[in-house]
Amino acid sequence: MAGLIPQDFIDDLIARADIIEVVGRRVQLKKAGREFKACCPFHDEKTPSFTVSPGKGFYHCFGCGAHGTAIGFLMEFDHMSFVEAIESLAGSMGVDVPRSESDKPARRYDELFSLLDTISRHFQDCLKDSPTAVEYVKNRGIDGSTAKRFGIGYAPDGWSNVLDKFGKSTEAAQRLLATGMIIEKDNGKHYDRFRDRIMFPIRDARGRTIGFGGRTLGDGEPKYLNSPETVLFHKGRELYGLYEARQALRNIEQLVVVEGYMDAVALARHGIDFAVATLGTATTSDHLNRLFQLTENVCFAFDGDRAGRKAAWRALENALPQIREGRQIRFMFLPEGHDPDSFVNEFGTDAFLKALDEGLALSEFLIKELAGQVDMSTVDGRARLAELARPLVHRIPQGVYRELLVESLAEAVGLTAAKLEKMLSSDKHSGPSAHAGGALARSRPRKSVAGQPSVIRHAITIMLNDPAACLKLDIEKLAGVNRAGVELLRALIETVQAEPNITTAGLLERWRHHEEGRHLGKLVASEVPLDDDFNAAAELNECLDQLETAGRKERISFLIEKQRVNGLSDEEKTELQELLKAA
Repeated sequence: MAGLIPQDFIDDLIARADIIEVVGRRVQLKKAGREFKACCPFHDEKTPSFTVSPGKGFYHCFGCGAHGTAIGFLMEFDHMSFVEAIESLAGSMGVDVPRSESDKPARRYDELFSLLDTISRHFQDCLKDSPTAVEYVKNRGIDGSTAKRFGIGYAPDGWSNVLDKFGKSTEAAQRLLATGMIIEKDNGKHYDRFRDRIMFPIRDARGRTIGFGGRTLGDGEPKYLNSPETVLFHKGRELYGLYEARQALRNIEQLVVVEGYMDAVALARHGIDFAVATLGTATTSDHLNRLFQLTENVCFAFDGDRAGRKAAWRALENALPQIREGRQIRFMFLPEGHDPDSFVNEFGTDAFLKALDEGLALSEFLIKELAGQVDMSTVDGRARLAELARPLVHRIPQGVYRELLVESLAEAVGLTAAKLEKMLSSDKHSGPSAHAGGALARSRPRKSVAGQPSVIRHAITIMLNDPAACLKLDIEKLAGVNRAGVELLRALIETVQAEPNITTAGLLERWRHHEEGRHLGKLVASEVPLDDDFNAAAELNECLDQLETAGRKERISFLIEKQRVNGLSDEEKTELQELLKAA
């Protein structure tokens, strides 16, 4: 049956699921206090760092950072989609998955997929009818067969081309809005998101269109525009060209990751069918998971400028927890002024493949990049190199690869591998790779730093571990607070107060597709004081009191400064007097 799975069913399913049973069917677990431990199934390790908490309905690996709920585990371990994981979990519990027959067609995933496929074909027809667009595509070196293979099209100029053709009713317009194809104005009217752009459909693993990338024909801004985050499209997980690569190759021996869809298309035009592109975002752990499901050999091809090297470094940092024996990660940097598109068009296929083969191994890139930040001719510089490498090495799972990397680092620093390993292990939780929120969750917020992000993070950590503790909180205390993370804290509290029975795992699933979801997972893995003296509700209330005080002080400072510069209205004068009395 078509339609959405009701959210209350998902919440109830997660609350009732026995995560120990789900994980235990696939991984050998051993009881350790209130939790269960095992060697992580997502990376090689000798000492168990993978924990499963039945109380939280949550798993976490302190080695590679993998974490999630029973649904997340099924998605990662069995490579299921979100819906498949829900159906599998429900099946194991002997319950049927209901589907809502909503009156709003825009909430129907199958109808949304069909709509985007239809729009994609419409754009392809528009390309054929636009001599200007055809000329642009040809000038970029894209021939007819390549354009057809990737479904390249053209969104005509004008504010309502798609809207007029596919949004004639209120329900149809809502479907377009749900897929990100139109934008709603403040007055409730709509207009097309993509106008006068070459269109690149973004397809999922089944070949269904889930979004678009659009490139201007001229010098308009932004040069590249992607679909926004929708129920179908999550740019932090999708890779442009992956479907086309899987269609072209029976066995994928390697994948090369580029920064733009034009790069991926240009490489395919020259017979390099194993190129994929990120979609306006840095390479994420989800991207890497998808890549390594298909091949053990991944190469990142970036521009040789500062931005390209910065993007490569972000990819390296995210790749470290994914490293294991047999996997090869390399980095290729193109000459100044070239991207993969221009390079392959100017120098040809063989030159690109040669440059690809000569790419730097991850270990070489890591050491070379860090060595460039210090004076390697001095003892102090080499010692600094070791310190810079420490948090990065800690993110690599235990195993042969890590041992070999330490040996290479030791050679660069001028120490034996044993001495360097001992030094690197002397403080396993120091540096940027230390577990975020760990120390925070073990200590209470200091009143002297009221309002700082640490207080907000502490509050979020407590309520994630004990959602019921925030049921009686006065959320209005956050009204005047303008701090990073406060909106997330407010949203979490509102969710729990609206649904008092929601669990820790239920909260995590609600934020699965949000950027904050990754951070929430890390905080759930944090421990909070659970002794007899600890009162989670009182602690949360104290955090909100501190934030309210901080917000009041900020408002007072603002009004005093405004009074000095421009003067205050009568209402503002009264407000300032009341605030000063309360302070």
